[in-house]
Amino acid sequence: MAPHPSTPVPSEARLSRRALLRGMGGIGAAAAAAPLLAACSGGPAPAAQAAHATSLGSGLSDPVPRAAVQAMVDAYKTKSGAAVRMNVMPRAQLVDNISSYLQSNPEDVITWFAGYRMRYYAAKGLLAPVDDVWEKIGGNFSEGLTKASEGEDGKKYFVPNYNYPWGFFYRKSLWQERGYEIPGTFDELLALCARMKKDGLIPIAFADKDGWPAMGTFDYLNMRTNGYQFHIDLCAHRESWDQQKVKDVFDKWRALLPYQDKAALGATWQEGARTLKSKKSGMYLIGSFIVQDVTDKDIAADLDFFPFPAIAVEGTDAIEAPIDGFVLSKRGGSNATAKDMLAFFGTGAGQDAYASKDPSNLQTAKDADTSAFSELNRKGAAAIAGAKYISQFFDRDALPAMASNVMIPALQGFLKDGTVDTRAIEAQAASLYSAQ
Repeated sequence: MAPHPSTPVPSEARLSRRALLRGMGGIGAAAAAAPLLAACSGGPAPAAQAAHATSLGSGLSDPVPRAAVQAMVDAYKTKSGAAVRMNVMPRAQLVDNISSYLQSNPEDVITWFAGYRMRYYAAKGLLAPVDDVWEKIGGNFSEGLTKASEGEDGKKYFVPNYNYPWGFFYRKSLWQERGYEIPGTFDELLALCARMKKDGLIPIAFADKDGWPAMGTFDYLNMRTNGYQFHIDLCAHRESWDQQKVKDVFDKWRALLPYQDKAALGATWQEGARTLKSKKSGMYLIGSFIVQDVTDKDIAADLDFFPFPAIAVEGTDAIEAPIDGFVLSKRGGSNATAKDMLAFFGTGAGQDAYASKDPSNLQTAKDADTSAFSELNRKGAAAIAGAKYISQFFDRDALPAMASNVMIPALQGFLKDGTVDTRAIEAQAASLYSAQ
């Protein structure tokens, strides 16, 4: 499943969102936004809840994921006998109004994702910790998934459901024909690119018409150059963009530019995938959702991937694998049934119910049934399970406006002419984050 595309936010929308976020500490913003939240209302207050009942607010409104979440809830209801009221809303409605929603009258359990925006609302006291839930399910998740579920205070605020890895995808038959070998270091990657270019291939398929795909390349180059924690701190603006470490990232990327598809700025990720399918390109740094664009079973079986090679620190310990799952609203923190449902969602039984309707993603629980996985899915799941750190896509680990209004134009400008103004990025980041 592809990450939600980041689209530029008009200045009017930015101001509206900023005004809402300024009111995070109190209830003024929630009251002001009440008309927006009518469809998001969580219903009766906890005191009026029926015994053994809970509620779930879901932003997964497209038909397939909607049916998948419903299957999870139905499986829990069958197992527990609990009553579960669902409120399904468009993803944009939930994401764009999440601050006001959490301060208003939200459902107990809410579909959300790991990353900066989970930790941010947890730090504001708008989410309830679920450490007691993790006492039951903690053994079911890898070290990387566990770390990604923590808030800044070290408490758990998130229960993973599924994710999908990013890596270099390639066609095995092409590599066997040409005798290419998987690079383990950045220098080996550059040497492989030079060889592919000499062989008449586009070494790295690339597509950034929609703005967000280039963020995956930036994330990997940053983590491999400066480490996972620097990636997290930079996204949270605890590190400055105008420093040598960030310039080093762009220097590394500049070395790759001659080997990336020259048509990148005019191509969608699906068009990039087609150059890989037709063997016009040698590899493609993208998420495993690439298989959604591969309808030929023979080509799908010919796909493989390898992790982004090591550069300076932490080897390949970190993997870019956006995680979707569930959080508990502050209001839901006192509901034992809500926590029991979250615990079920953190089991193979719960996640298998989801996967029965949406098999395009990878269940995260260790006891999930993976018998229906393709060879590629099994390899992706193993890569995630073995990762020490799991990063989210940039637009989940950073402020939405930072991703949409700053990074997209900065990265597209860099792809066009190889230049980037880190001082300007820092100035914009300082303005956006100081308004929070």
